Amino acid sequence: MANSPLRRVVSSLRPIKRPLAALSQLECRISRAWTASAHKRLLAVQWAIPPQPEWFDHSIDQYYQFTSSRNPLWVERGIFGGLALKGGDVLELACGDGYNARNFYSIRSRHVTAVDFDKAAIRVAKKRNKAPNVTFSLADIRSSMPVGEFDNVVWDAAIEHFTETEIAKLMVDLKDRLTPEGVLSGYTIVERADGKSLDDHEYEFKSKEDLRRFLTPHFTNVTVFETVYPSRHNLYFWASDGPVPFDVGWPSMIRSEIG
Repeated sequence: MANSPLRRVVSSLRPIKRPLAALSQLECRISRAWTASAHKRLLAVQWAIPPQPEWFDHSIDQYYQFTSSRNPLWVERGIFGGLALKGGDVLELACGDGYNARNFYSIRSRHVTAVDFDKAAIRVAKKRNKAPNVTFSLADIRSSMPVGEFDNVVWDAAIEHFTETEIAKLMVDLKDRLTPEGVLSGYTIVERADGKSLDDHEYEFKSKEDLRRFLTPHFTNVTVFETVYPSRHNLYFWASDGPVPFDVGWPSMIRSEIG
């Protein structure tokens, strides 16, 4: 082993490690700058020129907005939703580009069924965020929510796209699909003082209490909490007839069945 060909090759590279590292760092700096610039242009094209899309390309967050804004909001959503995962089957409603399904939910779940009504979003999800235990499907949850029994339902950055009447009906439909102690988790925003953030939002919540009133008729245990940034006031929620994260009895560790 001491005189193996691989070790000899590695040893021969030691004298040029420093220039190789400098070259690699230069390559990375150029790559980061170009990638950030490209995603900045993509953001401008998609959101500054009407009509605006119904879903957000989270590669823009990853490669441009996170470092330029220093705002961890987009990571919060995946992490706080991931805290509620129980390791079984997940239904994600209005999954958009599928970024969270692949990068936050799939590794700690048996299977993720992710749906959206937007053909472009599902097309991107299948191409860019596929994983062995994730299924992306085209579905309008108002009329064709997937059937089955799920340990988790995730409703992230989408509940505000429905009317109050639609939200009330969807709560009944998704509750029917949860296991007895399954958990609903999600994210939404508080309406700004000057009105809605986006024109295609049907109902933006006024406060934690306003959001809670949609959850408490259907679930025994409800947690709603908030984070506030200069650009956005965020609401997160967990709801279940069993324990939710940080309750007494919540599992201290969820084992992943995925390698």
